[in-house]
Amino acid sequence: MNTILITGCSSGFGLATAGYFLDRDWTVIATMRAPREDVLPGSDKLRILPLDVTDADSIARVVDAAGPINVLVNNAGVGMFNALEGVSMDMVREVFETNTLGTIAMTKAVLPQFRQRRSGTVINVTSSVTQQPLHLLSVYTGSKAAVNAFTESLALELEPFGVRARLVIPGRAPATSFGDNARARTGMNIPQAYGALAAQVFAGWQQSPEDVTHPMDVAEAVWRAATDPSCPMRLPAGADAVAAAKAA
Repeated sequence: MNTILITGCSSGFGLATAGYFLDRDWTVIATMRAPREDVLPGSDKLRILPLDVTDADSIARVVDAAGPINVLVNNAGVGMFNALEGVSMDMVREVFETNTLGTIAMTKAVLPQFRQRRSGTVINVTSSVTQQPLHLLSVYTGSKAAVNAFTESLALELEPFGVRARLVIPGRAPATSFGDNARARTGMNIPQAYGALAAQVFAGWQQSPEDVTHPMDVAEAVWRAATDPSCPMRLPAGADAVAAAKAA
């Protein structure tokens, strides 16, 4: 029986991934900051647990409660949209605490069991902005690019123990609430000097590009990373992410 632990399952990519693995008869440990039982269909193969990836005690409780797992998916993350001059260092630290250090902490917590069993997979979900930088996303991009570098180096040190680390790299996903949450967190207090640039970016967002990422694209990429030992280190998820990877 295969078991997967996924962070950030309340919506979007994490929710889709949890459902995808449930449909394929995996045991799923779906974690959320504020657990909701109504977001996934009831199943004896599903457990929903509270998790704050910035809290060491919360991580320890989840790993203990989950028991042995085969796959960890670090999907929990927060966004930030603003010019660097428009954000406080406290806000910068919040983004890195969740996106970067939270990923590292969760990975560190499960590695002992993976190493001892000489089996297991860590899948870290980042973003195509690490391959094709966009305006006003410098802090968010930095937090995700750090995870890319961390994962690629980690894979080398885990290889002798039969443990794999892979990256799933989604593109822009307008169907999820991620962008709205990022703008709400920032408060849209964009410095006046950057106002024209921000207006130009917003105008571009109002257009409807054909190539975007859907939550199911990410779920399918995570599935491949979890089940195909021969898959590449970086798996773009979504038509726009695939295009960005080819252009990088």
